[in-house]
Amino acid sequence: MKPYEKFVENMLKAVREGQGKDPAAATALIHETLRNAGLMPGGAQSDAHASARPPFAAPFADMKGAPAWGSAMPEGGMPFADWRARFDGLRQRPHPATPEAPGTFLEGEFGNEAGTRRYRLYVPARAASGPRPLVVMLHGCQQDAGDFAAGTAMNRLAEEENCLVLYPEQDRGANGSNCWNWFDAAHQRHGQGEPSLIADMTREIVRTHGADPRRVYVAGLSAGGAMAAVMGAAYPELYAAVGVHSGLPVGAARDLMSGLHAMKGTSKGKRHANLRRRVPLIVIHGDQDAVVHPSNGEALFHQFTHDGKLSEIEESGTTGTGRGYTRTTALDDAGKVAAEYWVVHGAGHAWAGGSPAGSYTDGAGPDASAEMLRFFLARS
Repeated sequence: MKPYEKFVENMLKAVREGQGKDPAAATALIHETLRNAGLMPGGAQSDAHASARPPFAAPFADMKGAPAWGSAMPEGGMPFADWRARFDGLRQRPHPATPEAPGTFLEGEFGNEAGTRRYRLYVPARAASGPRPLVVMLHGCQQDAGDFAAGTAMNRLAEEENCLVLYPEQDRGANGSNCWNWFDAAHQRHGQGEPSLIADMTREIVRTHGADPRRVYVAGLSAGGAMAAVMGAAYPELYAAVGVHSGLPVGAARDLMSGLHAMKGTSKGKRHANLRRRVPLIVIHGDQDAVVHPSNGEALFHQFTHDGKLSEIEESGTTGTGRGYTRTTALDDAGKVAAEYWVVHGAGHAWAGGSPAGSYTDGAGPDASAEMLRFFLARS
């Protein structure tokens, strides 16, 4: 059985046992699974994925969705909330270095009826000759805005291209693992929940910093990638293109259990959303992803290209470090690029070409930040 199949299968089994009034067995299975995956002390993560520091599968979901787990814990057992807090404390989250760019990295806060979130905003040092493009970057679970900025090195590229970069930051009060709630039906539609908050924050930055409304883009990693896909589907009038790294299709999950199935690649949820308008999309996914099954990348690509009805061109290449990749390009009826799908061979669940200054990065490439920015700036 492949690593990701065994990992997520055991997590699904743990959730079922926890909801089936056997929380002690569930906790034991979780600990064993995490140790075998190298995500708890005593585990032996393979060298091939050691630098990626892959996150625990369940951070996509705030496990409060399974109340029976904690409430049924026998006396002397470990409540799930305590277990989650203990796990969250295990990971040594790096302190992001000052962005390797001479611009200003602002801190701010924005709110609407859906809540309030903090954000970071990179403003290039170069003078603007006109309205700048804006790239919205959504971090993954167990990350924050500064960490994601450091790991992707997007600010350095933005300085070169004179772009603004907005990093909305999830609040632990909204999700205990700092995940965007992509899996929750209440956060998947236009005008509701976190999508409305991210969209309104985007509009506010466009207004206050003079960004070009025709060149606004959104990208993300993992849970942030899944939410970026939601944003593109829900707000095609706002975002000119979408970038998803190691994410999932829109509507692949509605709750915790379906989210775990989606991560495993066996979701029975909606994989083919009724997109309001086709939005250009670039997908990057490692074919050895042990957290989000690689089939999710292909499903997302086809979701945004009408199930492969567009003509496609496939090509292969190798990075300077020797890592191979396959890029599939979908062309519309006019011969223009509608989407790109990159399969990075041998890569796990981490931002390709990222910096070790941030978490969940894989420096072997290809450079996901550069490829996404190239794709974005060719569209408006």
